[in-house]
Amino acid sequence: MTSTRKAKPTKQNPQIDCDVCVVGAGPAGLVAALMFGQAGLATTLVAPGIDQADGRSTALLESSASLLRDLGIWDDIEAASSLLVRMRLIDATERLIRAPEVIFDSQELDLPAFGYNILNVDLNRILKEKMEACGSITFVEESGEHYAFGDNANTVTTSSGQNVTAKLLVAADGRNSNIRTAAGIKVKTWSYPQVAVVGNLDHTQPHYDTSTEFHTRTGPFTLVPMEGYRSSLVCVETPEGAEQLLSLSKPDLERELERRAHSVLGKFQLASSFQKFPLSGMNAQTVAGPRTALIGETAHVFPPIGAQGLNLSLRDVAELGRTVLKAQAAGKDIGSSDVLSSYAQKRKTDIKSRTTAVDALNRSLLSDFLPVQLARSVGLYMADRAPFVRNFLMSQGLAPGHKRTKNPLSALIQRVSSR
Repeated sequence: MTSTRKAKPTKQNPQIDCDVCVVGAGPAGLVAALMFGQAGLATTLVAPGIDQADGRSTALLESSASLLRDLGIWDDIEAASSLLVRMRLIDATERLIRAPEVIFDSQELDLPAFGYNILNVDLNRILKEKMEACGSITFVEESGEHYAFGDNANTVTTSSGQNVTAKLLVAADGRNSNIRTAAGIKVKTWSYPQVAVVGNLDHTQPHYDTSTEFHTRTGPFTLVPMEGYRSSLVCVETPEGAEQLLSLSKPDLERELERRAHSVLGKFQLASSFQKFPLSGMNAQTVAGPRTALIGETAHVFPPIGAQGLNLSLRDVAELGRTVLKAQAAGKDIGSSDVLSSYAQKRKTDIKSRTTAVDALNRSLLSDFLPVQLARSVGLYMADRAPFVRNFLMSQGLAPGHKRTKNPLSALIQRVSSR
C-alpha cells in the first residue's frame, strides 16, 4: 500500500487527502505526527496552535526516551533536560502508621537516569521545530469542528470549513475530546477532593539529581530536579488548602513551601508563577473507534503521581506506531478494524494497571482507615527491603520499558519509509 503524497491546501482546493490525520498538538500528538511523518506516511496535524508558554515541567522516563531516540530527536531533548537519577519517597502523613523512607537509584538498573525533567515550553518548541522540518507533515493551524466516519476514510472539517480526509484518525484532542464523543466511545470519569498547585522554585541547596516526593495527608508534595539549583514542584492539596496557599504573599508562600519540604533543599525562592489544577480521573471504554485511535489524555487521565501521565501517553504513541507501521509494511489498510483492535488490545493492560496503581496510591494517602495505612506502609517497606519487589517496582513503575526490544521502532520506521 503506497502512501498518499503530501497535499497542501489552497483556496481552489480546500481538501487534504492523507494517510494519517492527528488532531491535537500536545506533546503526544506532536510525537505521533512526527513518527508517522518520518515513516513517510502523508500526515496532517490539525490544532489551533502549539502551546509555547507552558511553564510546567515533565519528567520523561526511560520508556519515553527510548521512543524519542527511535525518532532521532532525543539529543536535542536531552540537552534541554535535567537528570533524574534518584527517587526519594518520604512519608510525611504524620499518621499512626507510617512507611519508611525509600530511595531508588537508577544505577540499580544499570541506567544513567530514571528519567529526564524538561520544561514543557522547551519540549513543545523542540517538537515543533522537528515537525516543521519533516517534509511529510502538513500543519493545519485550525480547530477541528466536525468529524465524519466512513468505510474507507474519516473526514475532519476545520473551523474554516476545510476538509481533511484520512485513512486513520488519531485523536489527541485531550480529556474533553470531541472526536471521542463523535465516535461514540464512552468514558468512565471520577474526581478527587484535591487540587494540584504547580510551579518552579530556586533553592540554596543542591538536589543531587534526586526527585523527592513527600506523601502527605492531602496528597504528594513532589520536588523534581531541574538545571542548577532549581526544581519543579507539584503540591497536591484540598481545594481550600490550594486557595490558601495561592493567596499568600510571595515571601510567605516561599516560607510555607520550604516548611513543607522540611528545608531539604534549603531556602526557597519562587522561579515562576504558580497555577492550580483540579484532579480527576478518566478512562475511555476503548482506545479504538471507527478508523480512529485514541492516545494520551483522550484515552486516560489520572493524578500527577510517579511521573506516569505523559509517559503512559507516549507508550500509546509507540504501540500505535508499531501496530500501524507493521500493517503498512504488510500492505494492509492502516485504519481497518483489525489493526485498531490489535492496538486497543495491546494497550489495555498497561493503561488499566497504571490507572489502578496511581488511583490506589493516591486514595491511600487520603484514607484514615488503619488497614489501608498499614497496607501502604508494608508495600513501601517491602520496596525498601525486598530485592525482588524493589527491582520490579523500579523496572515496571519508575522506568517501564527500559529494556530495548529486539525490533526497535526505528527499524520499522526505516523499513516503511524506504518502500
